[in-house]
Amino acid sequence: MRFTVTSAELIEVYGLGHITCFPHQCGTGVDARTGAFLASVGLPESVVFAARTDVEDPYGPGVDAITLGTRFEHYGLRCPEESRQWWALGYLFTSLLALDPVSGRVYAFPEGALGHVELHRDVESLVFALIELRKVEIDHDDGVSPEELAARFRDIVGRFDPTGFDDEESPWNRAMEELEHGIW
Repeated sequence: MRFTVTSAELIEVYGLGHITCFPHQCGTGVDARTGAFLASVGLPESVVFAARTDVEDPYGPGVDAITLGTRFEHYGLRCPEESRQWWALGYLFTSLLALDPVSGRVYAFPEGALGHVELHRDVESLVFALIELRKVEIDHDDGVSPEELAARFRDIVGRFDPTGFDDEESPWNRAMEELEHGIW
């Protein structure tokens, strides 16, 4: 499969040591495009996005470390029925990110919220946004105007996949507001 986001681009922005590729998921019910992307391009790791890539089970017997249902129960949290089988991808800022392995859509569970918001149409869109966010971080450190950076991020990411800006509680909307208000 061909993707807009390439592993070379991801490596250029994050460095080889900060990318994790996943085993192919053939025959597991995972969306084919999602599985191919995770296996060939992967997910970056940074201070802002902490991928949940450890293979050890930190919860002990009876808790599936990958799917959300038993993880939420372990912490005494209510897990929406439709998301019980979604996979934990990692954390973006203070939001848990989850992947619906059947549809390939990415959702955020913002800290303190009772539910989830759709963040991206697919995992490739998430990685595209993470690449653009890393560029914003670099330019911010170089003194580029926060308002200019936020506008650029919204424009570039929004043209690729506008889903992340549909809900005002989205991690992307909150991050860009914080950037514009000088909280970074």
